[in-house]
Amino acid sequence: MNDIDLRDMAIFQAVARHRNFRRAAAELRLSASLVSQRMKDLEARLGVRLLNRTTRSVSPTEYGERLAARLAPALRDVADALEDIRTRQHRITGRLRINAPPPAAHLVLAPMVAPFLHKHPGVELEIVTDATFVDIVSEGFDAGVRWEESLAQDMIAISLGPRERFVIVASPECIARHGLPREPSDLLDKPLLSVRFRNHVQHAWEFEKDSRTVSIKPKGPFTSTDSRVLIDAALDGVGYLATFEGYVRRLIDEGRLVNLMPDWLPSFTGPYLYYPSRRQPPAALAAFIAFVREWTAVTR
Repeated sequence: MNDIDLRDMAIFQAVARHRNFRRAAAELRLSASLVSQRMKDLEARLGVRLLNRTTRSVSPTEYGERLAARLAPALRDVADALEDIRTRQHRITGRLRINAPPPAAHLVLAPMVAPFLHKHPGVELEIVTDATFVDIVSEGFDAGVRWEESLAQDMIAISLGPRERFVIVASPECIARHGLPREPSDLLDKPLLSVRFRNHVQHAWEFEKDSRTVSIKPKGPFTSTDSRVLIDAALDGVGYLATFEGYVRRLIDEGRLVNLMPDWLPSFTGPYLYYPSRRQPPAALAAFIAFVREWTAVTR
């Protein structure tokens, strides 16, 4: 096995994770044809097929799955060792990949990007927005962002900021046309705008007041996977919308949207940055963790 190149192991791991030559090549900044050829050469040297190929997809064989499972922690250890050397040179470098739901990326992470990169110009930061929960380790992320109820027990989590809240909003024109709701049940006959995730899940609207809880499944003329498209629809008077206050605070202050039933929507704990607890975080992630602690100490 002395003829096996460690770079081929990293290429194979990327192909197995993405199940696509082009996406793996883009991540590694190589050509898709080179990635494909190196995988063929690797299989020839090992004498075993690692990847099943069709005209539309690539998937690991049984041997490929076993190799990918063993390689993932080994390649992380190699990356950590190299980053440790770079850190000792007093300049933090490396790639930092974070998976986050869109609201957390838009409202919490986005303001941190420029200050963090100004402080650590050697870091390549990538934030991937995804509304569905993913396994950050198997998907090749250094860290993820989720709210407290979604955190796994084997993860280390640190708060990314202050408490948040949902608001129910509508335009003055919509209220004039359909009425002013004063409690959750008043929404049942109203046109409601709601987020429908890519996995077709549509969360209920949750209300709480004086130890009472009310849950309403939104029904109405318009759903979208994009909160900002829904906000535009609310501004145009299409219906009533539940969204993060951070998205619409300025619109409420300007009177373009009306904040409805605020006493039914208490605040909740903000999102957390989380990462695996079983190993020392890579240098770029450790630098971001330190930055977050400084950032939240000032912004709370």
